[in-house]
Amino acid sequence: MTHTAAPPAVIGVQATARILATRAGGGTALPVLTGDGPFDLRRARPQGDQARVCVLGVMSAPLGGDRLRIRATAERDAHLHVTTAAATIALRGPTTAHATYDVHLTVAEQASLHWLPQPLISTARSNLRQSCTVDVAPTARLLLREEIVLGRSGEPPGRLSTRLTVHRDGRPLLDQQTGYGPGAPGWDGPAIVAGHRAVGQILIVDPVLDRQPLRARLFGDDPATGQAVLTPLAGPAILITALAPDTLRLRRLLDAAHPIA
Repeated sequence: MTHTAAPPAVIGVQATARILATRAGGGTALPVLTGDGPFDLRRARPQGDQARVCVLGVMSAPLGGDRLRIRATAERDAHLHVTTAAATIALRGPTTAHATYDVHLTVAEQASLHWLPQPLISTARSNLRQSCTVDVAPTARLLLREEIVLGRSGEPPGRLSTRLTVHRDGRPLLDQQTGYGPGAPGWDGPAIVAGHRAVGQILIVDPVLDRQPLRARLFGDDPATGQAVLTPLAGPAILITALAPDTLRLRRLLDAAHPIA
């Protein structure tokens, strides 16, 4: 009997970009700023003692089969701000295999990290598994924004799984996972996006919230045009979650709950 081996899995681009911020004199230095694959890392003008980095995409990614990763670390007393130049667009590519996009953030004692990328767009027939894992020291501060657009204009989204895992002082602070698109039960219903096409959140971890806790608040009068809710977490942290018909109204809701300069 002749056995035919299964074809090997199709793997696309494999790339890891690295950012390391350290304290240097009266500011923050970037001794490691290494782009790879679709990631081109550019220094931006610092703001005070905060170093700023912009991630540019130099090729279409993530495509099916890609394995992409970004690692960003703010060492003790360093202050780092990271953004992207444009939206990240998940595309099908030459294979139906899923792509992965993993972000690993580390914030050491007395350091701060602002992770503020432009939105992720899930296009029709794409298949992406995105994760963000964060380790925050007890005296560190984190500001993290995530925005997702479910399909381009006039099209349904692809398959998208997102997971955000945050540990503070080695203990779990937040662990959430959500699925969207084909195969994700109830994703378009009232329990998840309620028919909206844009979803986003802001996570703030700051020791000052132990001394000045915030109360839960709702933003937006009409659910049809989008709403946001601010929720205190068990720890010095708050989570702002928003739903809206489009990215413009989504950003307005997030900014109403917590304006970001």
